[in-house]
Amino acid sequence: MLLWPPAISAHAHKVDLLIGSFGAMAWLLTLPVFVLMTWFTIRYRRSNQVNRQHAPTHNLWVEIGWSAIPFVLALFFYVWATALFLDLYRPPANALEMHVVAKQWMWKFQHPDGAREINSLHVPAGTPVKLIMTSEDVIHSLYVPALRIKQDLVPGRYTSLWFDAEKEGRYPLRCAEFCGADHSVMDGALIVMRPDAYAEWLAANRDGGTDATLAQQGQTLFRDLGCSGCHGAASSVKAPPLEGIYGRPVGLSDGTTIIADEQYLHDSILLPNKQVAGGYRPIMPTYGNVLDAGQVDALVAYLKSTRAAEDSK
Repeated sequence: MLLWPPAISAHAHKVDLLIGSFGAMAWLLTLPVFVLMTWFTIRYRRSNQVNRQHAPTHNLWVEIGWSAIPFVLALFFYVWATALFLDLYRPPANALEMHVVAKQWMWKFQHPDGAREINSLHVPAGTPVKLIMTSEDVIHSLYVPALRIKQDLVPGRYTSLWFDAEKEGRYPLRCAEFCGADHSVMDGALIVMRPDAYAEWLAANRDGGTDATLAQQGQTLFRDLGCSGCHGAASSVKAPPLEGIYGRPVGLSDGTTIIADEQYLHDSILLPNKQVAGGYRPIMPTYGNVLDAGQVDALVAYLKSTRAAEDSK
């Protein structure tokens, strides 16, 4: 039985190196204290004949040394750890985006081309994967020990992180935040596959009835909910155009400007009066009691796809 979970990504190896180096530093700073304590108890024991006259009361350089050296080392590890932390939120541009919805007591994973999973996440080895995550009820926390990553999922918000699993296999996936009576059984598995095997698995799941991509599901929902009746180009209702909005600056009615990211699109659907676009009246109804988290993800994915379609023209 392993005392330490396997490391299956470059980030995991870096985290292990950080922890090991920090532990070594702690030992190197602590060991001299115990060595000197032992030596002093032997050298200056009561029965030992040692000249105790004119003992030094202080040494400026020693005092500066035992303060400055640990401070510089701790600052070095702070910068190192911060760089690793920030790297989790800077995914490569070509990362494969997957949506995650946590719910008491299960994980729901949505692949970009339509495949859906419960409590299992299949990913191709050697491919960057970005997780866009939210919760339907309470705070959960996605934790994959083999990747050395953990991120809270918060109701009404999007959180994200990315990873690149390099070693094929099946690895535990757990909730690391107490989320209710059955928290202990809210687990799952990360399944890392060869890219060709992953493509076969994906095709098999699409054949099982999930042939529409997440963006296509959102497009259908956009039409069925009547959103195009107000936001369409031919609409007689004065509402903000949404095609190509993702990633662009949006001027708000209070004079500020915000970038239309996933969170902005999410809030504009569920909390439409929170950040009203400049030049428009706050008349859009909320869909907070109409849509679940998965449907909001689909709408956001559709709106993001309109930007990609516009840029390709």
